[in-house]
Amino acid sequence: MNNHNTFFNNLMHFVYRNDLRFHDIRTQATFVWAIVGLLIGERVNLSLWALWRPGGAKLSSKQRQFSRWLHNSKVEPMAVYAPFIRHVLQEWAGETILLALDTSQLWHRFVLVRVALVYRGRALPVGWTVLTSKSAMVALERYRSVLEQVAALLPSSSRVILLADRGFMDVKLMQLARDLGWHFRIRAKSSVWVYRATKKRCKIKALFPSPGGARFFRNVWLTEQRFGPVHLAVVYVGTPNGYEKWAIISDEPTSPETLNEYGRRFCIEENFLDDKSAGFQLESSHIRDKKALSRLCLILATTTIYLASTGTAIVETQRRRLVDTHWERGLSYLQIGWRWVKLALHEGHRLVDFIWLSAVEDPEPAMASWKQFLKPDLHIQCIEWL
Repeated sequence: MNNHNTFFNNLMHFVYRNDLRFHDIRTQATFVWAIVGLLIGERVNLSLWALWRPGGAKLSSKQRQFSRWLHNSKVEPMAVYAPFIRHVLQEWAGETILLALDTSQLWHRFVLVRVALVYRGRALPVGWTVLTSKSAMVALERYRSVLEQVAALLPSSSRVILLADRGFMDVKLMQLARDLGWHFRIRAKSSVWVYRATKKRCKIKALFPSPGGARFFRNVWLTEQRFGPVHLAVVYVGTPNGYEKWAIISDEPTSPETLNEYGRRFCIEENFLDDKSAGFQLESSHIRDKKALSRLCLILATTTIYLASTGTAIVETQRRRLVDTHWERGLSYLQIGWRWVKLALHEGHRLVDFIWLSAVEDPEPAMASWKQFLKPDLHIQCIEWL
């Protein structure tokens, strides 16, 4: 129990010194004990979390404390999270920020819409909302407020690029990105109409090169609304099952670098995987209330940043080999951080209680991440500029 109290105190210090505070100290304590339970119990399970919370109360009473926290209307997730993530993002002042936008379905009943900072093979949550929906595709008006909230949190001196998949192909989203001062790389469906000067209109599917090639179009207009001018890259990329067509819309002239930038969108899928089967086991939760799920996302987001920060510190202080058996780094920063927490609690090593993240490109990419990054294969044999 002393180790658990030590961990609790470490996390209290971490959240407090990084501006993550609640209206009541008891609410903050329950929040931190939830993170303790999540990391020690390795899953979202309130009764399991209750095992690690000290006190003479019955286990059922401790479980209800966590449940009351998740249903506490005074806990506004983004109001609590905003000062914390703004503190995190200070490291990216004056730098390029890649923001990935994506959705994740929960039990075919809810959709989690998340905006995340691409960070060294993973993505760190910046903003989110939970919607009641059976479809992963949602209209812009249902998540517009998340993008506007995120925009208010970013350093004003940073260059921002929004990355999104085909489900977000919407001229209204592209216009919003422009209004927010963001650049964008958004994948389009092959059925979208393209208008070019001196050319007859056609659908994107008519513009694809032969497999192994790429074509880059400058100054085109899209859909019957003729939104533009924008720029378009169309390419075949290799996958384990053959070739896949990519059509990437950009507000800036396209090049092979546009494809590399868009490819980093897949980092948010790894983030959702960390939430689910590869990490926190979110879908094992019995919570079926969207507001409670949004508060749960506050716990998961804070935990993700704590672990990624710890993992970064462990790698940069040359202690990775204590928790990673690979000769080259084979684990994500989140998993390294999680293993360090377990080792520290077992052997008495120091726990990290401050933010240690870096806007510098990863000096030691994980080998497993590289394999994932190379799928799809962005090797291009023939380039056409049009």
